[in-house]
Amino acid sequence: MNALLAPNAAATGSTIVGPVLAVSGLVKAFDGRRVLDGLDFAIAPGQSTALIGANGSGKSTLLKCLIRLIEPSDGRIQMLSRDVRLLAPRELRAFRAQVGMVWQRHNLVPRLSALSNVVHGVQSRLSGPRAWFQSLAPSEVRAEAMAQLDRVGLADRAMARVDSLSGGQQQRVAIARMLMQRPAFILADEPDASLDPQTGEEVMALLLGLVREKGLSLLMISHRLEHTLQFSDRILGLAQGRIALDLPTAQADAAGLRRFFDHQEAA
Repeated sequence: MNALLAPNAAATGSTIVGPVLAVSGLVKAFDGRRVLDGLDFAIAPGQSTALIGANGSGKSTLLKCLIRLIEPSDGRIQMLSRDVRLLAPRELRAFRAQVGMVWQRHNLVPRLSALSNVVHGVQSRLSGPRAWFQSLAPSEVRAEAMAQLDRVGLADRAMARVDSLSGGQQQRVAIARMLMQRPAFILADEPDASLDPQTGEEVMALLLGLVREKGLSLLMISHRLEHTLQFSDRILGLAQGRIALDLPTAQADAAGLRRFFDHQEAA
């Protein structure tokens, strides 16, 4: 395995006992149609897992169900030692602060600086204007935000407006903002989808490097087979609302993954 992706043994010896995420019997139905139809899977601490499947197979729906951005219809979600479906609203907000999300759309504030956008990631533990503008942020928050920008290679663009940055740079800012949450688990919905191949690979290598450095777990939706093979330990394939493929990445190849997609298209 690429040295960049080797698990941090010290970090992954975390206080979480057992899976960092365990899903059982998960169902999500829309207008009587089951998009997720009894999903069962678990993810170990420190594992990078790629979720693949044809368009419309329910991948994004699954990620949103995991943190209850949309409510599951049935089943159980155990994440970070919490029973997610039983969390009251205040508990749910606190729980979501532990889960970093990286979306296809960066969801940044274009007219604000990169640094102010990264400061926004502290909102789970700091409220009011001090969590919105770098000029008002406490010195320790501003220093942490600068450190996160440095991690993603953008310390020199801290004061640049986000709308002056390239797509790849904006995704880096979004990752830095996510790291300000100090997450224990990361969900990523095609973080390379809007980027050209080279920039996408750089962003994926950056994201996985940070995950390994901090000993975190990652569940990412992936459509680029080369990135699936390069940046994951395990591959889950979603089809007809269920897990139809589950294997270590070391046992996978591009031809086999293409056959999986071809079979879904033919079904």
